[in-house]
Amino acid sequence: MTTTTSDLPVVVIGAGPAGLAAAAHLVERGITPLVLEAGPTAAAAVREWSHVRLFSTWGEVTDPAAEKLLAPTGWTKPDAATYPSGGDWADLYLQPLADVLGASVRTGATVTGVSRTGRDRVVDADRENQPFVVHVTAANGSEERVFARAVIDASGTWATPSPAGGSGLAALGEKSAADRITYRVPDLKDPAVRARYAGKRTAVIGTGASAFTALACLADLAKSGDGTGTKAVWVLRRGISGATFGGGTADQLPARGALGLAAKAAVEEGHADAVTGFRTEAIERTGEQLVPVAEDGRRLDPVDEVIVLTGFRPDLSFLSEIRLGLDERLQAPTALAPLIDPNQHSCGTVYPHGHRELAHPEQGIYLVGMKSYGRAPTFLAMTGYEQVRSIAAALAGDLEAADSVELTLPDTGVCGGAGLFDAPEADQSSGGCCTPAPQLIQLAAPVSADVSAGGCCGS
Repeated sequence: MTTTTSDLPVVVIGAGPAGLAAAAHLVERGITPLVLEAGPTAAAAVREWSHVRLFSTWGEVTDPAAEKLLAPTGWTKPDAATYPSGGDWADLYLQPLADVLGASVRTGATVTGVSRTGRDRVVDADRENQPFVVHVTAANGSEERVFARAVIDASGTWATPSPAGGSGLAALGEKSAADRITYRVPDLKDPAVRARYAGKRTAVIGTGASAFTALACLADLAKSGDGTGTKAVWVLRRGISGATFGGGTADQLPARGALGLAAKAAVEEGHADAVTGFRTEAIERTGEQLVPVAEDGRRLDPVDEVIVLTGFRPDLSFLSEIRLGLDERLQAPTALAPLIDPNQHSCGTVYPHGHRELAHPEQGIYLVGMKSYGRAPTFLAMTGYEQVRSIAAALAGDLEAADSVELTLPDTGVCGGAGLFDAPEADQSSGGCCTPAPQLIQLAAPVSADVSAGGCCGS
């Protein structure tokens, strides 16, 4: 390899919100990016939930460097106070940004491996002086190697949803019942999808924003003319406490608070029955229906469909030859994990973080965006934008700018962490998580990427 490492591009894996923002910041710093996107278009993952409305406004989901890059094209930022859907976000911002970046964004390019040139993860000798080598498979099956001075992995977690099993593994029978199970919020505006759930009994497993969205959508369907008989069974691994439905009117993201209230209304109005302390061990077939079975032997009445919304997890398989420093629980960077631990943090207490907290033993590799949070659920888009701004500055050698990290987190209005306590009587007031952090902070979405219930339910 004779090319000087500094002459090589920075490879960005994933053309989603964080990946495209990373490219914009690199361009602003005079560094050549190469964005590799596995999907057929930019923002391919976002497009898969295009029917769902974000609970953050346009003012919170666009990146400043990206806006500067778009401005000369005549691009106009949508009303900052309005809430885009996933489709809006992709069509009105992310795709135009990818278009401006042009040849720097390659779609249909799946990254299958990352390493140091000529060095597996065991070899120390002259390791840091070797460029990264990225193995890429194109849509037509052809393979190539791409060399890079640094790698920013913004591939997200959308492709690796967590299973129904309370142990973190797939429940017995879960795979064989795949035709009746989905791991996404259903698009009830789609006639075929709507018919799948209308008048049916559906188990919703999970307690985050995505589960709230599904419960609210199914409740709306039950109240519609073609949804008579629609019923949800809400399966919670823990009990119900004051924090279960989020911060409500105390949430500084009003749409996020309203989402929790909509889920609460679905239960109170009888459109959803809550089953608490239910850790799924098996999903059994009985005729054309499914029966979720708990670890303690409890069995739910048969359901027609199951929606599993238990979070997502990072795919680390293609980074197996890279020396990563990851927390053993969250699979997030070691220095970042204590700042985002969902057992401690759910409101305005995720401290500002940038390139230092995102660094690994392997210098020059960064996990950003949703992927940087590992299994922690409360990521917001603005956090990813600030992460990549700091990293781009560090790669450009501007450590003063890289270390000047400022974020402002909107408070959920809920203390005691993200509600990951098992017992309903768990103390939700301890921990001081709602005490304002001394630094400036600002973030933007859980696993559904700033997702709200609006716009997904249909009429």
